[in-house]
Amino acid sequence: MRPPEGAVPRPFGGDSAPVSLGDALAWLDRHVNLETIERGLAGRAAAPTLERIRALLFAMGDPQQAYPVVHVTGTNGKGSTTRMCSTLLSVQGLSVGTYTSPHLERLNERIVRDGAAIDDAELEEVLRSLAALEDFLSSRGSWPIPPTWFELVTAAAFRWFADVAVEVAVVEVGLGGRYDATNVADGAVAVVTNVDLDHVQILGGTRESIAREKSGIVKEGSIVVVGERDPAIAAIFAEEARTVGARAVWQRGVDFECSANRAAHGGRLLDIRTPAASYENLYLPVFGAHQGDNAAAALAAAEALLGAPLDDDVVIQAFAATTVPGRLEVVGRRPVVLLDGAHNPAGAAALGAALAEEFAAAPRIITVLGCLRGRDPDELLAALGTDRINTVVACAPPSPRALPAAEVAEAARTLGIATQVVEAVPDALELALDLADPDDVVLVTGSLYVVGAARTAARRLGCMRP
Repeated sequence: MRPPEGAVPRPFGGDSAPVSLGDALAWLDRHVNLETIERGLAGRAAAPTLERIRALLFAMGDPQQAYPVVHVTGTNGKGSTTRMCSTLLSVQGLSVGTYTSPHLERLNERIVRDGAAIDDAELEEVLRSLAALEDFLSSRGSWPIPPTWFELVTAAAFRWFADVAVEVAVVEVGLGGRYDATNVADGAVAVVTNVDLDHVQILGGTRESIAREKSGIVKEGSIVVVGERDPAIAAIFAEEARTVGARAVWQRGVDFECSANRAAHGGRLLDIRTPAASYENLYLPVFGAHQGDNAAAALAAAEALLGAPLDDDVVIQAFAATTVPGRLEVVGRRPVVLLDGAHNPAGAAALGAALAEEFAAAPRIITVLGCLRGRDPDELLAALGTDRINTVVACAPPSPRALPAAEVAEAARTLGIATQVVEAVPDALELALDLADPDDVVLVTGSLYVVGAARTAARRLGCMRP
Protein backbone atom coordinates (compact mmCIF):
# COMPACT_ATOMS: atom_id res chain seq x y z
CA MET A 1 0.00 0.00 0.00
CA ARG A 2 1.38 3.40 -0.88
CA PRO A 3 1.50 6.17 1.71
CA PRO A 4 -1.05 8.99 1.63
CA GLU A 5 -0.34 11.80 -0.84
CA GLY A 6 2.32 14.05 0.61
CA ALA A 7 3.32 11.62 3.38
CA VAL A 8 6.96 10.69 3.82
CA PRO A 9 7.57 6.93 4.16
CA ARG A 10 8.94 6.22 7.62
CA PRO A 11 12.77 6.07 7.55
CA PHE A 12 14.41 2.89 8.78
CA GLY A 13 17.23 2.49 11.23
CA GLY A 14 18.70 5.22 13.42
CA ASP A 15 21.47 5.52 15.96
CA SER A 16 20.17 2.72 18.16
CA ALA A 17 17.80 0.80 15.89
CA PRO A 18 18.99 -2.39 14.20
CA VAL A 19 19.45 -2.01 10.45
CA SER A 20 19.44 -4.71 7.80
CA LEU A 21 18.91 -5.02 4.09
CA GLY A 22 15.43 -6.29 4.91
CA ASP A 23 14.68 -3.02 6.70
CA ALA A 24 16.01 -1.08 3.72
CA LEU A 25 13.92 -3.01 1.22
CA ALA A 26 10.81 -2.68 3.39
CA TRP A 27 11.36 1.11 3.47
CA LEU A 28 11.84 1.14 -0.31
CA ASP A 29 8.66 -0.85 -0.88
CA ARG A 30 6.61 1.76 0.93
CA HIS A 31 7.15 4.08 -2.04
CA VAL A 32 5.03 4.44 -5.16
CA ASN A 33 5.94 1.93 -7.86
CA LEU A 34 4.76 0.88 -11.30
CA GLU A 35 1.76 -0.97 -9.88
CA THR A 36 0.22 2.25 -8.57
CA ILE A 37 1.43 4.32 -11.52
CA GLU A 38 -0.14 2.04 -14.14
CA ARG A 39 -3.43 2.14 -12.24
CA GLY A 40 -3.29 5.92 -12.57
CA LEU A 41 -3.14 6.44 -8.81
CA ALA A 42 0.13 8.31 -8.49
CA GLY A 43 3.23 9.78 -9.96
CA ARG A 44 4.31 9.67 -13.52
CA ALA A 45 1.03 8.69 -15.18
CA ALA A 46 -0.63 11.85 -13.86
CA ALA A 47 2.27 14.30 -13.69
CA PRO A 48 5.49 13.25 -15.44
CA THR A 49 8.45 15.00 -13.87
CA LEU A 50 12.16 14.62 -13.22
CA GLU A 51 12.18 17.14 -10.37
CA ARG A 52 12.26 14.62 -7.51
CA ILE A 53 15.14 12.59 -8.90
CA ARG A 54 17.00 15.79 -9.78
CA ALA A 55 16.59 17.06 -6.22
CA LEU A 56 17.89 13.79 -4.80
CA LEU A 57 20.93 13.70 -7.05
CA PHE A 58 21.69 17.41 -6.61
CA ALA A 59 21.77 16.88 -2.85
CA MET A 60 24.31 14.08 -3.41
CA GLY A 61 26.52 16.21 -5.66
CA ASP A 62 25.09 14.96 -8.98
CA PRO A 63 26.93 11.63 -9.05
CA GLN A 64 25.55 10.85 -12.52
CA GLN A 65 27.93 13.49 -13.89
CA ALA A 66 31.02 11.71 -12.56
CA TYR A 67 31.32 9.34 -15.55
CA PRO A 68 30.17 9.18 -19.17
CA VAL A 69 26.90 7.34 -19.79
CA VAL A 70 25.66 5.13 -22.60
CA HIS A 71 21.86 5.45 -22.34
CA VAL A 72 19.76 2.65 -23.87
CA THR A 73 16.05 2.71 -24.67
CA GLY A 74 13.73 0.67 -26.90
CA THR A 75 10.63 -1.47 -26.74
CA ASN A 76 12.44 -4.81 -26.90
CA GLY A 77 16.09 -5.76 -26.63
CA LYS A 78 17.31 -2.87 -24.50
CA GLY A 79 18.33 -5.13 -21.60
CA SER A 80 20.31 -7.44 -23.88
CA THR A 81 21.91 -4.49 -25.67
CA THR A 82 22.85 -2.90 -22.35
CA ARG A 83 24.53 -6.10 -21.15
CA MET A 84 26.42 -6.61 -24.41
CA CYS A 85 27.66 -3.02 -24.50
CA SER A 86 28.80 -3.28 -20.87
CA THR A 87 30.72 -6.46 -21.57
CA LEU A 88 32.42 -4.94 -24.62
CA LEU A 89 33.57 -1.92 -22.63
CA SER A 90 34.68 -4.07 -19.70
CA VAL A 91 36.79 -6.35 -21.89
CA GLN A 92 38.23 -3.18 -23.44
CA GLY A 93 39.67 -2.51 -19.99
CA LEU A 94 37.23 0.01 -18.51
CA SER A 95 35.53 -0.24 -15.13
CA VAL A 96 31.85 -0.35 -16.11
CA GLY A 97 28.69 0.24 -14.12
CA THR A 98 25.54 -1.38 -15.52
CA TYR A 99 21.99 -0.43 -14.54
CA THR A 100 19.13 -2.61 -15.79
CA SER A 101 15.51 -3.31 -14.94
CA PRO A 102 13.53 -5.16 -13.90
CA HIS A 103 15.40 -7.69 -11.79
CA LEU A 104 14.50 -11.36 -11.98
CA GLU A 105 15.20 -12.61 -8.46
CA ARG A 106 17.00 -9.96 -6.36
CA LEU A 107 17.10 -6.17 -6.46
CA ASN A 108 20.92 -6.32 -6.44
CA GLU A 109 20.85 -7.58 -10.05
CA ARG A 110 19.92 -4.10 -11.27
CA ILE A 111 23.14 -2.43 -10.08
CA VAL A 112 26.34 -4.05 -11.33
CA ARG A 113 30.01 -3.15 -11.60
CA ASP A 114 32.28 -5.16 -13.90
CA GLY A 115 29.81 -8.03 -13.96
CA ALA A 116 29.34 -8.26 -10.17
CA ALA A 117 26.12 -7.09 -8.54
CA ILE A 118 26.20 -4.67 -5.63
CA ASP A 119 26.46 -6.69 -2.42
CA ASP A 120 23.90 -6.60 0.37
CA ALA A 121 25.93 -4.41 2.69
CA GLU A 122 26.61 -1.79 0.01
CA LEU A 123 22.98 -1.80 -1.12
CA GLU A 124 21.76 -1.38 2.45
CA GLU A 125 24.21 1.49 3.02
CA VAL A 126 23.21 3.45 -0.06
CA LEU A 127 19.49 2.95 0.62
CA ARG A 128 19.99 4.06 4.21
CA SER A 129 21.66 7.25 3.02
CA LEU A 130 18.76 7.88 0.64
CA ALA A 131 16.24 7.40 3.45
CA ALA A 132 17.99 10.03 5.54
CA LEU A 133 18.24 12.34 2.55
CA GLU A 134 14.57 11.92 1.72
CA ASP A 135 13.65 12.77 5.30
CA PHE A 136 15.86 15.88 5.21
CA LEU A 137 14.56 17.14 1.86
CA SER A 138 10.94 16.51 2.84
CA SER A 139 11.39 18.47 6.06
CA ARG A 140 12.54 21.42 3.92
CA GLY A 141 9.49 21.18 1.66
CA SER A 142 11.57 20.21 -1.37
CA TRP A 143 8.73 18.25 -2.98
CA PRO A 144 4.97 17.85 -2.52
CA ILE A 145 5.15 14.03 -2.62
CA PRO A 146 8.00 11.60 -1.92
CA PRO A 147 10.15 10.13 -4.70
CA THR A 148 9.00 6.91 -6.32
CA TRP A 149 10.48 3.44 -5.83
CA PHE A 150 12.20 3.56 -9.22
CA GLU A 151 13.55 7.06 -8.65
CA LEU A 152 15.18 5.92 -5.42
CA VAL A 153 16.71 2.79 -6.98
CA THR A 154 18.01 4.88 -9.88
CA ALA A 155 19.54 7.39 -7.48
CA ALA A 156 21.12 4.49 -5.58
CA ALA A 157 22.71 3.21 -8.78
CA PHE A 158 24.11 6.58 -9.83
CA ARG A 159 25.45 7.22 -6.32
CA TRP A 160 27.10 3.78 -6.02
CA PHE A 161 28.70 4.03 -9.46
CA ALA A 162 30.32 7.28 -8.34
CA ASP A 163 31.36 5.79 -5.00
CA VAL A 164 33.15 2.86 -6.64
CA ALA A 165 34.59 5.13 -9.36
CA VAL A 166 33.37 3.44 -12.51
CA GLU A 167 34.83 4.87 -15.70
CA VAL A 168 31.59 4.56 -17.67
CA ALA A 169 27.99 3.54 -16.95
CA VAL A 170 25.66 1.76 -19.35
CA VAL A 171 22.14 2.62 -18.24
CA GLU A 172 18.90 0.99 -19.40
CA VAL A 173 15.78 3.15 -19.43
CA GLY A 174 13.06 1.83 -17.16
CA LEU A 175 10.05 3.06 -19.14
CA GLY A 176 9.89 5.36 -22.15
CA GLY A 177 12.71 7.88 -22.01
CA ARG A 178 11.93 11.57 -21.73
CA TYR A 179 10.49 11.40 -18.21
CA ASP A 180 12.19 8.21 -17.09
CA ALA A 181 14.23 8.70 -13.90
CA THR A 182 17.40 7.60 -15.72
CA ASN A 183 17.11 10.63 -18.01
CA VAL A 184 18.77 12.90 -15.47
CA ALA A 185 21.99 11.54 -16.99
CA ASP A 186 23.31 13.26 -20.10
CA GLY A 187 24.18 10.26 -22.22
CA ALA A 188 27.29 10.67 -24.36
CA VAL A 189 25.72 7.92 -26.48
CA ALA A 190 21.95 7.42 -26.83
CA VAL A 191 20.80 4.04 -28.14
CA VAL A 192 17.32 3.06 -29.31
CA THR A 193 16.92 -0.61 -30.17
CA ASN A 194 13.45 -0.45 -31.76
CA VAL A 195 9.99 1.02 -31.24
CA ASP A 196 6.78 -0.95 -30.92
CA LEU A 197 3.50 -0.74 -29.02
CA ASP A 198 3.97 -1.27 -25.28
CA HIS A 199 2.87 0.55 -22.10
CA VAL A 200 0.40 2.45 -24.27
CA GLN A 201 -1.52 3.76 -21.24
CA ILE A 202 1.55 5.78 -20.29
CA LEU A 203 3.51 6.32 -23.51
CA GLY A 204 0.64 6.74 -25.98
CA GLY A 205 -1.20 4.48 -28.37
CA THR A 206 0.90 4.94 -31.52
CA ARG A 207 4.46 4.05 -32.45
CA GLU A 208 5.04 7.72 -33.25
CA SER A 209 4.03 8.88 -29.76
CA ILE A 210 6.18 6.18 -28.17
CA ALA A 211 9.15 7.18 -30.36
CA ARG A 212 8.79 10.81 -29.33
CA GLU A 213 8.84 9.76 -25.68
CA LYS A 214 11.93 7.59 -26.21
CA SER A 215 13.69 10.29 -28.23
CA GLY A 216 13.87 12.38 -25.07
CA ILE A 217 17.11 10.64 -24.08
CA VAL A 218 18.94 12.30 -27.00
CA LYS A 219 21.17 15.06 -25.61
CA GLU A 220 23.32 17.85 -26.94
CA GLY A 221 26.67 16.60 -28.21
CA SER A 222 25.67 12.93 -28.10
CA ILE A 223 25.97 10.26 -30.75
CA VAL A 224 22.59 8.62 -31.40
CA VAL A 225 22.57 4.94 -32.38
CA VAL A 226 19.17 4.22 -33.97
CA GLY A 227 18.29 0.54 -34.35
CA GLU A 228 14.71 1.13 -35.53
CA ARG A 229 14.37 0.23 -39.21
CA ASP A 230 11.13 2.04 -40.07
CA PRO A 231 12.26 5.27 -41.79
CA ALA A 232 9.29 7.26 -40.48
CA ILE A 233 10.02 6.26 -36.89
CA ALA A 234 13.78 6.66 -37.26
CA ALA A 235 13.17 10.18 -38.56
CA ILE A 236 11.68 11.15 -35.18
CA PHE A 237 15.04 10.44 -33.53
CA ALA A 238 16.91 12.28 -36.26
CA GLU A 239 14.68 15.31 -35.77
CA GLU A 240 15.23 15.25 -32.00
CA ALA A 241 18.98 15.01 -32.64
CA ARG A 242 18.84 18.13 -34.81
CA THR A 243 16.70 19.98 -32.28
CA VAL A 244 18.96 19.38 -29.28
CA GLY A 245 22.25 19.54 -31.16
CA ALA A 246 23.42 15.93 -31.10
CA ARG A 247 26.80 15.32 -32.67
CA ALA A 248 25.81 12.48 -35.03
CA VAL A 249 23.08 9.95 -35.82
CA TRP A 250 24.06 6.39 -36.74
CA GLN A 251 21.23 4.52 -38.47
CA ARG A 252 20.86 0.76 -38.71
CA GLY A 253 21.21 -0.37 -42.32
CA VAL A 254 23.20 2.74 -43.22
CA ASP A 255 25.94 3.20 -40.64
CA PHE A 256 25.88 -0.15 -38.84
CA GLU A 257 24.33 -3.56 -39.45
CA CYS A 258 24.38 -7.20 -38.53
CA SER A 259 25.21 -8.29 -42.07
CA ALA A 260 25.25 -12.05 -41.45
CA ASN A 261 23.35 -13.88 -38.73
CA ARG A 262 23.53 -17.67 -38.63
CA ALA A 263 22.41 -20.26 -36.11
CA ALA A 264 25.32 -22.00 -34.40
CA HIS A 265 25.57 -24.60 -31.66
CA GLY A 266 24.29 -22.89 -28.54
CA GLY A 267 23.95 -19.45 -30.10
CA ARG A 268 24.59 -17.32 -33.19
CA LEU A 269 27.47 -16.64 -35.57
CA LEU A 270 27.50 -12.99 -36.66
CA ASP A 271 29.14 -10.57 -39.04
CA ILE A 272 28.76 -6.95 -37.95
CA ARG A 273 29.56 -3.72 -39.76
CA THR A 274 30.02 -0.43 -37.88
CA PRO A 275 31.03 3.06 -39.06
CA ALA A 276 34.71 2.28 -38.42
CA ALA A 277 35.18 -1.45 -38.94
CA SER A 278 33.83 -4.84 -40.00
CA TYR A 279 33.87 -7.83 -37.65
CA GLU A 280 33.35 -11.38 -38.92
CA ASN A 281 32.52 -14.78 -37.46
CA LEU A 282 31.62 -13.50 -34.00
CA TYR A 283 30.17 -16.21 -31.77
CA LEU A 284 27.38 -15.03 -29.48
CA PRO A 285 26.23 -17.75 -27.04
CA VAL A 286 22.58 -16.67 -26.89
CA PHE A 287 19.59 -17.83 -28.90
CA GLY A 288 17.44 -15.78 -31.28
CA ALA A 289 18.25 -14.03 -34.55
CA HIS A 290 17.08 -10.75 -33.00
CA GLN A 291 20.10 -10.87 -30.70
CA GLY A 292 22.26 -10.23 -33.75
CA ASP A 293 20.54 -6.86 -34.12
CA ASN A 294 21.09 -6.15 -30.43
CA ALA A 295 24.76 -7.09 -30.74
CA ALA A 296 25.23 -4.72 -33.67
CA ALA A 297 23.67 -1.84 -31.74
CA ALA A 298 25.80 -2.62 -28.68
CA LEU A 299 29.00 -2.73 -30.72
CA ALA A 300 28.14 0.52 -32.49
CA ALA A 301 27.42 2.15 -29.11
CA ALA A 302 30.75 1.02 -27.65
CA GLU A 303 32.53 2.32 -30.73
CA ALA A 304 30.68 5.64 -30.49
CA LEU A 305 31.75 6.07 -26.87
CA LEU A 306 35.38 5.17 -27.49
CA GLY A 307 35.66 7.09 -30.75
CA ALA A 308 37.49 4.20 -32.40
CA PRO A 309 36.93 0.61 -33.53
CA LEU A 310 37.52 -2.18 -31.03
CA ASP A 311 40.19 -4.81 -31.53
CA ASP A 312 38.84 -8.04 -32.99
CA ASP A 313 40.08 -9.98 -29.96
CA VAL A 314 38.16 -7.68 -27.61
CA VAL A 315 34.91 -8.17 -29.52
CA ILE A 316 35.39 -11.94 -29.80
CA GLN A 317 36.10 -12.28 -26.07
CA ALA A 318 33.26 -9.97 -25.03
CA PHE A 319 30.58 -11.60 -27.13
CA ALA A 320 31.72 -15.09 -26.08
CA ALA A 321 31.23 -14.01 -22.45
CA THR A 322 27.75 -12.53 -22.97
CA THR A 323 24.86 -13.79 -20.89
CA VAL A 324 21.28 -12.49 -20.93
CA PRO A 325 19.32 -14.08 -18.06
CA GLY A 326 15.64 -14.50 -18.74
CA ARG A 327 15.97 -13.91 -22.48
CA LEU A 328 15.85 -17.24 -24.34
CA GLU A 329 17.82 -18.62 -21.41
CA VAL A 330 18.23 -22.39 -21.23
CA VAL A 331 18.27 -23.43 -17.59
CA GLY A 332 17.69 -27.17 -17.95
CA ARG A 333 18.13 -30.13 -20.28
CA ARG A 334 15.98 -33.21 -20.99
CA PRO A 335 13.58 -31.61 -21.18
CA VAL A 336 14.98 -28.28 -22.29
CA VAL A 337 13.70 -25.61 -19.91
CA LEU A 338 13.67 -22.27 -21.70
CA LEU A 339 12.94 -18.94 -20.01
CA ASP A 340 12.01 -15.85 -22.01
CA GLY A 341 10.38 -12.68 -20.72
CA ALA A 342 8.51 -11.83 -23.94
CA HIS A 343 5.49 -9.80 -22.83
CA ASN A 344 4.32 -8.00 -25.98
CA PRO A 345 3.48 -9.23 -29.49
CA ALA A 346 6.80 -8.10 -31.01
CA GLY A 347 8.77 -9.92 -28.34
CA ALA A 348 6.60 -13.02 -28.67
CA ALA A 349 7.09 -13.03 -32.46
CA ALA A 350 10.88 -12.92 -31.99
CA LEU A 351 10.62 -15.77 -29.50
CA GLY A 352 8.44 -17.77 -31.91
CA ALA A 353 10.97 -17.30 -34.71
CA ALA A 354 13.77 -18.52 -32.43
CA LEU A 355 11.75 -21.60 -31.45
CA ALA A 356 11.10 -22.40 -35.12
CA GLU A 357 14.75 -21.99 -36.11
CA GLU A 358 16.67 -23.29 -33.12
CA PHE A 359 14.34 -25.71 -31.33
CA ALA A 360 12.60 -27.22 -34.34
CA ALA A 361 13.58 -30.77 -33.36
CA ALA A 362 11.54 -30.71 -30.16
CA PRO A 363 8.39 -32.83 -30.60
CA ARG A 364 6.29 -30.65 -28.29
CA ILE A 365 6.42 -27.35 -26.46
CA ILE A 366 4.79 -27.23 -23.04
CA THR A 367 4.27 -23.55 -22.23
CA VAL A 368 4.02 -22.01 -18.78
CA LEU A 369 2.31 -18.69 -19.46
CA GLY A 370 1.48 -15.84 -17.11
CA CYS A 371 0.77 -12.19 -17.93
CA LEU A 372 0.24 -8.86 -16.26
CA ARG A 373 -3.03 -6.96 -16.61
CA GLY A 374 -3.11 -4.92 -19.79
CA ARG A 375 -1.48 -7.73 -21.76
CA ASP A 376 -3.50 -9.79 -24.20
CA PRO A 377 -2.63 -13.51 -23.95
CA ASP A 378 -4.47 -14.13 -27.24
CA GLU A 379 -2.06 -11.74 -29.01
CA LEU A 380 0.97 -13.22 -27.28
CA LEU A 381 0.06 -16.79 -28.20
CA ALA A 382 -0.82 -15.85 -31.78
CA ALA A 383 2.49 -14.02 -32.19
CA LEU A 384 4.35 -16.92 -30.61
CA GLY A 385 2.73 -19.39 -33.01
CA THR A 386 0.27 -21.98 -31.73
CA ASP A 387 1.04 -24.87 -34.09
CA ARG A 388 3.71 -26.48 -31.89
CA ILE A 389 2.39 -25.53 -28.45
CA ASN A 390 1.01 -28.76 -27.08
CA THR A 391 -0.21 -27.52 -23.70
CA VAL A 392 -0.45 -24.20 -21.87
CA VAL A 393 -0.08 -24.27 -18.11
CA ALA A 394 -1.66 -20.96 -17.14
CA CYS A 395 -0.39 -19.22 -14.02
CA ALA A 396 -0.34 -15.79 -12.40
CA PRO A 397 2.81 -13.67 -12.03
CA PRO A 398 3.77 -12.79 -8.44
CA SER A 399 2.63 -9.19 -8.85
CA PRO A 400 -0.37 -7.07 -7.81
CA ARG A 401 -0.83 -6.44 -11.54
CA ALA A 402 -1.22 -10.15 -12.37
CA LEU A 403 -3.83 -11.17 -14.92
CA PRO A 404 -5.83 -14.04 -13.38
CA ALA A 405 -4.60 -17.42 -14.56
CA ALA A 406 -8.16 -18.35 -15.56
CA GLU A 407 -8.18 -15.54 -18.15
CA VAL A 408 -4.88 -16.74 -19.59
CA ALA A 409 -6.27 -20.26 -19.77
CA GLU A 410 -9.44 -19.11 -21.53
CA ALA A 411 -7.37 -17.38 -24.20
CA ALA A 412 -5.42 -20.58 -24.82
CA ARG A 413 -8.58 -22.69 -24.99
CA THR A 414 -10.10 -20.27 -27.51
CA LEU A 415 -7.11 -20.93 -29.74
CA GLY A 416 -7.63 -24.68 -29.42
CA ILE A 417 -4.71 -25.38 -27.08
CA ALA A 418 -4.99 -27.89 -24.25
CA THR A 419 -4.81 -25.98 -20.99
CA GLN A 420 -4.31 -26.47 -17.28
CA VAL A 421 -4.53 -23.82 -14.57
CA VAL A 422 -2.01 -23.66 -11.74
CA GLU A 423 -1.95 -20.29 -9.99
CA ALA A 424 1.58 -20.25 -8.54
CA VAL A 425 4.53 -20.14 -10.95
CA PRO A 426 6.65 -22.77 -9.12
CA ASP A 427 3.75 -25.23 -9.14
CA ALA A 428 3.06 -24.48 -12.81
CA LEU A 429 6.68 -25.19 -13.72
CA GLU A 430 6.62 -28.44 -11.75
CA LEU A 431 3.48 -29.57 -13.57
CA ALA A 432 4.97 -28.66 -16.96
CA LEU A 433 8.05 -30.74 -16.17
CA ASP A 434 5.81 -33.66 -15.24
CA LEU A 435 3.92 -33.33 -18.55
CA ALA A 436 7.04 -33.09 -20.71
CA ASP A 437 8.99 -35.93 -22.25
CA PRO A 438 12.81 -35.71 -22.26
CA ASP A 439 12.96 -34.42 -25.85
CA ASP A 440 10.30 -31.74 -25.35
CA VAL A 441 10.77 -28.05 -24.55
CA VAL A 442 9.27 -26.49 -21.44
CA LEU A 443 8.90 -22.78 -22.25
CA VAL A 444 8.24 -20.21 -19.52
CA THR A 445 7.12 -16.84 -20.86
CA GLY A 446 4.65 -13.94 -20.79
CA SER A 447 6.29 -11.78 -18.12
CA LEU A 448 9.68 -11.25 -16.53
CA TYR A 449 7.90 -11.67 -13.18
CA VAL A 450 6.99 -15.20 -14.27
CA VAL A 451 10.51 -15.84 -15.54
CA GLY A 452 12.08 -14.65 -12.29
CA ALA A 453 9.85 -16.88 -10.17
CA ALA A 454 10.49 -19.82 -12.50
CA ARG A 455 14.24 -19.25 -12.31
CA THR A 456 14.12 -19.55 -8.53
CA ALA A 457 11.87 -22.61 -8.76
CA ALA A 458 14.11 -24.28 -11.35
CA ARG A 459 17.03 -23.98 -8.96
CA ARG A 460 14.99 -25.56 -6.16
CA LEU A 461 13.74 -28.34 -8.42
CA GLY A 462 17.29 -29.15 -9.47
CA CYS A 463 16.77 -28.59 -13.19
CA MET A 464 18.74 -25.33 -13.38
CA ARG A 465 22.24 -25.70 -14.67
CA PRO A 466 25.05 -24.17 -12.57
